[in-house]
Formats: sequence, C-alpha cells, structure tokens
Amino acid sequence: MKPNDVVSDLPNHPTQNSQASTDSVQQEQQPGLDFVRQVITDDLAQGRTSSVVTRFPPEPNGYLHIGHVKAICLNFGVAEEFKGVCNLRFDDTNPDAEEQEYVTGIENDVKWLGFQWDGEARYASKYFDQLYTWAIQLIEQGDAYVDLQSPEEIKLNRGNFVEPGKNSPYRETSVEENLSRFEKMRDGEFGEGKAVLRAKIDMSSPNVHMRDPILYRVLHASHHQTGDKWKIYPMYDYAHPLSDAIEGVTHSLCTLEFQDHRAFYDWVVAKVNSTAVPRQYESSRLNVDYTITSKRKLRRLVEGNYVHGWDDPRMPTVVGMRRRGFTAEGLRDFCKRVGVSKTDGIVDVAMLEFCIRQSLENTAARGMAVLNPLKVTLTNLSEAMDLVHARHPNVDMGERTIPLTSELYIDRSDFEEVPPKGFKRLVPEGEVRLRHAYVIKCDEVVKDANGEVVELKCSIDPDTLGKKPEGRKVKGVIHWVSAEHGLPAEVRIYDRLFTEADPEVGEDFLDNLNKDSLKVVQAIIEPALANAKNEERFQFEREGYFVADRYDHSSDKPVFNRILDLRDSFKPEK
Repeated sequence: MKPNDVVSDLPNHPTQNSQASTDSVQQEQQPGLDFVRQVITDDLAQGRTSSVVTRFPPEPNGYLHIGHVKAICLNFGVAEEFKGVCNLRFDDTNPDAEEQEYVTGIENDVKWLGFQWDGEARYASKYFDQLYTWAIQLIEQGDAYVDLQSPEEIKLNRGNFVEPGKNSPYRETSVEENLSRFEKMRDGEFGEGKAVLRAKIDMSSPNVHMRDPILYRVLHASHHQTGDKWKIYPMYDYAHPLSDAIEGVTHSLCTLEFQDHRAFYDWVVAKVNSTAVPRQYESSRLNVDYTITSKRKLRRLVEGNYVHGWDDPRMPTVVGMRRRGFTAEGLRDFCKRVGVSKTDGIVDVAMLEFCIRQSLENTAARGMAVLNPLKVTLTNLSEAMDLVHARHPNVDMGERTIPLTSELYIDRSDFEEVPPKGFKRLVPEGEVRLRHAYVIKCDEVVKDANGEVVELKCSIDPDTLGKKPEGRKVKGVIHWVSAEHGLPAEVRIYDRLFTEADPEVGEDFLDNLNKDSLKVVQAIIEPALANAKNEERFQFEREGYFVADRYDHSSDKPVFNRILDLRDSFKPEK
C-alpha cells in the first residue's frame, strides 16, 4: 500500500462530505469577522476547500482547563457555523504520561460543554502504522536519518537563537543503514535514549524547530491503546500534522506558541505527498488573571494537597469549574466575548464571573439559607403558617412552601446593636421586613454571660403580610429560615485561589495562594433546598449563587458550594 492510500479510505475526507455551497456561506458573512472565520469564508468562496473539517486534539495527559475551553469553542464553533465537522482526536504519542482516565474525562468535558464530535473519537495511535510507513518513506527519500548521538550531544549540537547547529556525524549515513537502524529501533534492539529518527532539513536554519527535529524516539512503554506493540513512538510535532492530513482537516487551529512549528508542519505534510493538505492557523491562548493553567503547576497543587483534587472547585479545570457550579452556557459566552485574535493578553476574571452570573440569573431557582445563624423569637405570632412563593420571580419554575414559625434564624450580620452609619437592617427598637413575610420589630436583645447576643425577641406587624406598613417606611429586607423546619447544611464558601492577579509574581507561585479561598460553614437552609438534585443551582437570596455538590450532596446531608457572590464588578461594553 502506498503511504497516501490510507487518506482516501478514512472517514471525513473533505471530498466525502456534503457541505453548504460557497454562495450560501458568503451570504451569511457578517461584518467584523475574526481572522479565523474570515480565512474560512475566503477559502470556501475561492474554492480552496469545499468543506470545513476542524479537530480538537488534546493530549490525554491531564484534565482540561479553561484554556482548552476556548479551543473547544473555537474548533467546534467554526465547524458548526460553516456546516462542517469537528473531530475529537487524542494526540496520544507519549504513553508515559497518558492514561485512560484522562481520555474518559476529556470526552465527558466536551459533551458537558455542549459539543459533539463527528463519528467516534479518534486517536493518533490508530495511525501509528501509517506514520511508521511515512517515516520509512522519508528515510528512502533522504529526508530522515537515525541519529545515535546521546540526548545531551543532540541538545548541545542544536545551537541556539544566535549560533547555528552542527550536523550530526550520522547525518550522511546511507539509506540502507538508516532503514536497518530504524527497524532495530522498532524491534526494541536499542535502549531508551540510544537512538532517534530525525528529519534532515537544515541545521543552520534561523528557526530552531527546523534544525533536524526528532521524529521518533525509543520508548519501551505500554500504551493505553496499542499495548506493547511499539517500542518506538512518534514525536508530537511529527504525528500531529500527519494526523490532521489523514483526517482531511482543512483548518488546523492552534495557539501562538505553535507559530514557529508551522514551518515543520508544512514541511512534513509536503514531504509525504499527502493528498490532503491542512493549513495551520495560530491565535492567542486564553490567559485569565488570578488563574494558572500550567499542567505542571496544577499537578503540583494537587499532589501537594494545596487543593482537594483535580475537581476542586477552586481549580480552573473543567471538572473543577463544573463542580463549582459554573455553567457550560456561561463558559461558552465567556469565550465568545473574549474572541479570537493574534495578540496575547490577559482577560479580567471579572468578565468570566459576569458571564457565569448572567447564565444563572434566569436559570437558578431562589431559596433562603442562613450562613451565620442568630435566633429570633416572634413573640406575637399566633400560629405557624406555610407561605407559598414562586421559586423564581421572573421565570416559571413552580412554587415552594416556606414554613414560618415563632422561632427562626436570621443572619448574624443582619443585626447590629450599635449600627454603623447607613445600616438598613435590624437594630434595637428598629424594624425590617422578613423576606416574603411580615415586618418585624426588635423589642429585646438577649445576651449570654459573656455579653454576646444569642437571641432577639421581636414582634410582627400582623397587617404587613404582603402589604406595606401604614404611616411609615421600612427599608430593610432580610432573609430567614424557620428554626423548627430549617435543616442543617454544609456550605462551602469558595473564593479565588490566588491573592495576586499574576500568580507567577515572586519566587514561587505557591506563595500567592489565598489562605481563605475555602471556608466551610454550618448553615440552616429552608426545607425545600434539601430536595435539590446534585448539580442543581440556586440563588440563596441576598447571599449569592450556590450549587448542590456534584458528589457529596444528599437530602440527608445537604452540601452546597458557593458559585459566586452577587456582586459584579465587570461592566460589559454596550
């Protein structure tokens, strides 16, 4: 079989897909397209391609983070907009760092974000036979050779940005000898680090990525997909462009860090004479302040027990953000607002928080929870009653029953014996309205032996249920929960993981960890909240947005995570 024969036999080759006509795409073009969408529009209009095939190609060596969310939204988004397809492909070329756990996790993350790849998930490892065949072809063409230098010698002779590299003493070895050595590499006759296959390009190239880059290395490791079949594994820079070619990818979208790699991307695709010629386009990566996305540093947080695992709600991983209660809709909106450009920058985390709040405003039911309880006795409430109110003020989500009893809890911060200026909540002899209930007056303050306030005795104005009091204006409204029917709940208050906008400032990013990024409080919740489903989101009135924990919450032992508070510092452009 010729090296190119595999291309036309695989699914999703551009010639095998029916797509919208070029004219229809042109008609849908809108002013202000980002450069990626403009490129695709032009390619379709000028006939450079008749269809759009993109791919999201993660390495399954860790959990996806917020930077990957932007890549997912871009690749799947443009494929959908231009009536094309997007593949999910695992670039699994390093078995030492890869696990099936990450494969499964990545698939779940993509689905949760609201996207579906074309056909079955793909793997670069499924193309290893073809990649090996192409490596043989490169050797036979005189475009690759086996180098027996040590890794240290190869690195030293590569040169730097000022000095050119030096040719390997094995660079001019005959084709026959290179084929023989490569076969021995494949058969495991060379130990790890004893031989590599390198492209023969130009050791004096100003682009160091073109100085005879390594194509294959010896690695005696079992692979999660291919088992023990291979003793050699392709390098990412070799496998990635050729996997794109095999799949008929038309637009290979990546971040600016790969810009200098594009020359080799184009070189290797051209050298194997692939019938499909993908093109690489680079855009800025997503950088958010107060956030770290380095896999190495995220792993350090996990393994050092600075957080409680990869899905800790303070982590910028997709599983962490999901457990925090962030919505897929909010994350997609955030990526849309950030946009696509060729200039790196740092995005204000307040924009992310704004997008999440926007997505929660009309989707999160309301409820009441007291996070720091202070007992209140209503001395003249004649009998307990059930108040029925909507679960959301503006969206039909049904109703909930709120029991009102003579003993209840308010938040301790809603009472001040000596109030500061502008305080509009409960004070001695003062009035406030209980949310959804009566206006109450504080008649007596009860203290313990230490002088701490332990109870308030209040009276209700019986004519104020659903009505304004006559002859006076009551400004304050506070939330509450029945002491008899309220239920204890663990509430986890999450804040930003770092105290510095740039977590890298200083000698060690760990020095900038926010010691108060997690506080656990024992709260009292209204009974309806105990029936929350795992991952169901609520606005605890006056407190913020919360979610029933994905794993720990149950009706017997309710656990809620704070998603965000209600304050919003971000002002979107109009």
